[in-house]
Amino acid sequence: MKSNYQDGVISTLTSEILTKLNRNPVNRKLKWLLLISAFLCFLFMGWATLFTYQQSPPIPVQFISSQDQVLFTDKDVFLGKQGFQKADLIDYGGLYGMGSMFGPDYTAKTLVDLAKAIREYLAQEKFHQSFHLLTSDQQFLIQRKMQIMLHNVDLTQKSLRFPTAFSQAIVDVRKNLSQELVQDNFKAGYSRAHTLNQADAKSTSEFIIYTALTSVGHRPNSTISWTQNWPYEPIAGNQPTSQTFTWTWAGFCFAFAGFGAVIMINRIWLSGEDREAIDQVIDGFKNLTPSQKKIGKYFLFVATIFLVQLLMGGLMAHYYSERTSFYGFEIGKYLPFNFLRSIHLQTPIVWIAFSWIGSALFLGPIISGKEAKYQNILVDLLFYASVIVIAGIVIGNYLGIMGYLPHLWFWFGNQGNSYLELGRGWQYAFFAALLFWSYLVFRSFWPDKRHWQRAFKSFRIGNIRLEHLFWLSTLNIAVLYVFGMIPMFEIGKSYTMDDFWRWWVVHLWVEESFEFFTACVTAYLLMGIGLISRCFAERTVYFELILIFIGGVIGTGHHMYWAGEPSIWIPMGSMFSFIEVLPLILLVIESIDEYKIITAHQTFQYKLGYMYIIAAAVWNFIGAGVFGGGVLNAPLVNYYEHGTFLTLNHAHTSLFGAFGLLGLGMIYFCLRYIASDKYPFIEKWGYIALFLYNITLVLWTTLTFFPVGWPQLNAVYEHGLTYARSLSFYDTKTFWQWLRIIGDIFFSIGALIMCWDFIVKLKPIFKK
Repeated sequence: MKSNYQDGVISTLTSEILTKLNRNPVNRKLKWLLLISAFLCFLFMGWATLFTYQQSPPIPVQFISSQDQVLFTDKDVFLGKQGFQKADLIDYGGLYGMGSMFGPDYTAKTLVDLAKAIREYLAQEKFHQSFHLLTSDQQFLIQRKMQIMLHNVDLTQKSLRFPTAFSQAIVDVRKNLSQELVQDNFKAGYSRAHTLNQADAKSTSEFIIYTALTSVGHRPNSTISWTQNWPYEPIAGNQPTSQTFTWTWAGFCFAFAGFGAVIMINRIWLSGEDREAIDQVIDGFKNLTPSQKKIGKYFLFVATIFLVQLLMGGLMAHYYSERTSFYGFEIGKYLPFNFLRSIHLQTPIVWIAFSWIGSALFLGPIISGKEAKYQNILVDLLFYASVIVIAGIVIGNYLGIMGYLPHLWFWFGNQGNSYLELGRGWQYAFFAALLFWSYLVFRSFWPDKRHWQRAFKSFRIGNIRLEHLFWLSTLNIAVLYVFGMIPMFEIGKSYTMDDFWRWWVVHLWVEESFEFFTACVTAYLLMGIGLISRCFAERTVYFELILIFIGGVIGTGHHMYWAGEPSIWIPMGSMFSFIEVLPLILLVIESIDEYKIITAHQTFQYKLGYMYIIAAAVWNFIGAGVFGGGVLNAPLVNYYEHGTFLTLNHAHTSLFGAFGLLGLGMIYFCLRYIASDKYPFIEKWGYIALFLYNITLVLWTTLTFFPVGWPQLNAVYEHGLTYARSLSFYDTKTFWQWLRIIGDIFFSIGALIMCWDFIVKLKPIFKK
């Protein structure tokens, strides 16, 4: 089939058809709307970032008692923040609702402890007896006085003075918390913080106390705390704000209007019979290039890390069922829960990234029709360098948590940020690997100077092809990772701003970068194998990306409700996070259409890979759309839900269900190309694994996450978050925690089948 190279991309279309496509009025309008939307979204985020810096909770220079005794200082708070991160407490419990659901939320629990201690001292001062012995009228009086005292905490003062009862409460809470941090409590599944001595534990406790004060002390000239009155703890008088209430309903209205608009636009411009010219650039099978033959080890590494994640997840799940030991073995002494969680969170990022990295590099020579010079050597270099970095991340995580890197923990150990636990030095290396991957994809798409110059000229004059967007999605993944390293060369002083930048990676990667990549990959593969036209593929991607940028970028705000960010994030998060659901609806509609097209083509040779990709689209809608945008993102719902098991349900179904299955589908697409017409390609085992994965996601939701999560949400509403995260609550749900093993068994069988299937299907590459 004759190929054309107009606009810097390989195409089977004639120059006349490509020129006509460039002038298509619908595509041109969508293309410019996309560029404008992306620019305005990031422009807004720039302004909002500056505003968030200005409005984040200040730290008084000193915290003093009514007798002018210095309780602690801003330097102690900063040292305590370092201690909290160094001990990786975020992977045992939580802070501001972020982190693990296994232990307590330290902000909420400390707030409750302070409130109870203040209440007790006030009762002794006024009535000379314990609070629980007072009459109901007396208790009401003391309770109200305690709440007023908490709300009057003014963090804008350089010297923050506490009344006597408050000062005594801080001393008591600090003492108890300091002792708890350095002592094993296997009944609660807690392994002592090996990185903290008594002085470190004291400052860490002071930092945690400071976070509790931000959650209840009012902002200047306001009746709202720095965390928008979160957490919900009736004892402290925290209640949802009027903004939280109002913008929830406005967001729902906006969402329904968006659903209608997306369906209308889809019916008018994106559905119906595709009569445009087909551009089947992936026609048949060709001999593998040297770089493609190097990709096999990427897929084997995916299988290896996949099994490691499975092992870590299984051990973690058992911790929830039996906190004291692993069937009698005191696992907490050697494998603390926070280490297992940190690895369990980072391994999916690794294997999903490797599946995308390997697949994109494999597709490069197919897309360009040519092998770039020395590409095979560079592909090997990227692989081995990345494996060394990943090994360093795992080893550093363990050594850091166990206290063997007292001075290097931040750079090469565990820096204590959920999902970004890897040391800062490893972060730099990982970023370099992502950037190098994007460069390799670029040179595989445009393997010589003449090709990339034509591609650049085409892009510059507005003739933006799907291949341009495909490569930009890889660059976008690499560049956004940088924001998770701010401040670049030191430990941040503000936890609020650390968390703000963390979500630029954790959220924007998922809801913007990953969705960007997903839209481009699925559209290109469908176009490349001749199932849809280039015109339709590019038009669909333009529209999806407009929604992805608007919802994914500004919608980041729903993660910034309660950690000290300003109240602007409540309307932004509510309104725009609902938009995140809209491209997911479009993906499901497209996946249904794609399935019909595929089943109509009996000779379609990539059906297995596409079944994974279609499943990913469906789970993306369920996990991110229904369980995320529908269940969690509305401010009023999130106010009570934040930090509960319903978040775990969203995380598992969206990360694995959406992006994990996409990566596995891309691998199966490549494996089918490797088999070509020379080797048998048995699809049965891949389908069995996919079936087991789908069953598992349903079982996890119905047997564990929902039976624990919904009662936990009720417990928050009735008693407050501290009770809902306590052993008093979790011990009532042990039966449902044990039932998770059913889903784990199905998942394990599917994983072993799939990994063995990878090995079998990669044999042609490794044959000499």
